[in-house]
Amino acid sequence: MSTASLSTLPKTGLAGLKENWQSDLLSGFLVFLIALPLCLGISMASGFPPSAGIITAIIGGVLVSRLNGSFVTINGPAAGLIVVVLGAVQELGEGDAMAGYRYALAAIVVASAIQVLMGVFKAGRLSSYFPASVVHGMLAAIGIIIMAKQIHVMLGTIPEKGSSLFSTIAQIPHSLLNPNYEIAIIGFTGLAILIVWSCIKNPLLKMIPAPLVVVLVGIGLAKYFDLDHEHMYLFLPDAAILPHHEQTVGPKFLVAISDNFMSSFYFPDFSKLPTIEFWEAVISISLVGSLESLLSAMAVDKLDTYKRHSNLDRDLTAVGVGNLVSGLIGGLPMIAEIVRSSANVNNGAKTQWANFFHGTFLLLFVVLFPRLIHSIPLAALAALLVFTGFRLASPSSFAHVMGIGKEQLFMFILTIVGVLATDLLVGVAIGIIAKLIIHIIRGVKLSNLFKISFVIENKDPNTIVVSIDGAAVFSNFLALKTGLAGVEQGKAIIFQMNNAYLIDHTVMEYFHDFQHNYEDNGGSVTFVGLDQLEAFSEHPLAVRRIKA
Repeated sequence: MSTASLSTLPKTGLAGLKENWQSDLLSGFLVFLIALPLCLGISMASGFPPSAGIITAIIGGVLVSRLNGSFVTINGPAAGLIVVVLGAVQELGEGDAMAGYRYALAAIVVASAIQVLMGVFKAGRLSSYFPASVVHGMLAAIGIIIMAKQIHVMLGTIPEKGSSLFSTIAQIPHSLLNPNYEIAIIGFTGLAILIVWSCIKNPLLKMIPAPLVVVLVGIGLAKYFDLDHEHMYLFLPDAAILPHHEQTVGPKFLVAISDNFMSSFYFPDFSKLPTIEFWEAVISISLVGSLESLLSAMAVDKLDTYKRHSNLDRDLTAVGVGNLVSGLIGGLPMIAEIVRSSANVNNGAKTQWANFFHGTFLLLFVVLFPRLIHSIPLAALAALLVFTGFRLASPSSFAHVMGIGKEQLFMFILTIVGVLATDLLVGVAIGIIAKLIIHIIRGVKLSNLFKISFVIENKDPNTIVVSIDGAAVFSNFLALKTGLAGVEQGKAIIFQMNNAYLIDHTVMEYFHDFQHNYEDNGGSVTFVGLDQLEAFSEHPLAVRRIKA
């Protein structure tokens, strides 16, 4: 980055508020319009009351924005945590939804304390130990689970009680053939709006958040179908091709929220603290939440117009503090959320104050207009989540991984199957173990699997040489990453790869990002000997191994 551009970086703190309040206020308002329906949908899909997601986003905006180490990220509940939170509610509650909710709050509080400790002891770098293909596989599996559960809500149907995940998926064709037609119209209309909106190029229309359009159209259709009052109907009674059994609609298909926001607060129940199930929930929430938050924060840094870099350890600490407060008063866990953060950047946000304003607008809305929230149909929110789940597990994500290499696709699919067949933690562990086995088969020595051999030395005042011997893989490159983090900016860095044996995709991806970031700050990066390594596919970041 040039000196001129450095001098124009937005100020932070109160000076930043005074300098950028107009752009941050506008962006905060637009993000609030996106966040409101997503918070409601994510909360209910997680087995929590609708208000819990809003509590989380308010804390993420008003409190965490004052503590975090990032600049334009938006903190709030995320679809990626639905699976672990719902699992905690069901496992701990044993059929009692309210008891499960309060036990899950306790798990969130303990997981938050772990997150704070991870941030304080600078454990943000531990995200390096998760191979990229395994992380993508985990997110894709989460997307599949979200779609499997929310399609039924979108159609106004209920799968058999106690159904397993695979049974819930198997019942989708039956729900498609036997929907509650009025509810399904609301759901499919919302889904169609999201698909059409994603194809629109007009910048003025793009300024209108698609989730807002889905909710407004859903409210209009709910009024037309009179969902405020329970009644029975026959859908198209004169049509010969449709079954004509009577169907029921009513307020149960609308968001149930109290008129008094203060009554939305619930407190955790720690009585399950000694159980294995409780600690499984704690580990799942802290692991998935921390990993997703770190990955999202790094992704948002790449979108930042000013190319600023978040302090990931401080960010993790701040999210942990936010989750601690959220869990104590009835909210969901939060992360640095990528979709809302991307919208924040696109809307022209410059500082953390945009996150603060988004939380403030949510607080004002739930205090002043709770009845409006009650008029939102559940099917419209389910459409938002089905669309979100599809983006996590879209065919393009499979194609992207396949383009990197066959072994990456294998890891990706293995992790997905592992998560769907067992749970998140076991599925991710299966993916990591399989990756290590593949490295061993490819000739990586056991002594090199968790320990990397490298030297960083100054060749002259302006040149730094980084020599790598043996293998550089996801499980051993943390020391190299730490060493490079302390390298002085503005130099010429030469990576000497003549003695390297194997470099995996995770490390190649890191080298790619490091090169861009370092060169953005006025330095140069050159790789010597990389052409001596054979790539496993044509992708520039594919695994590379010494030629036989």
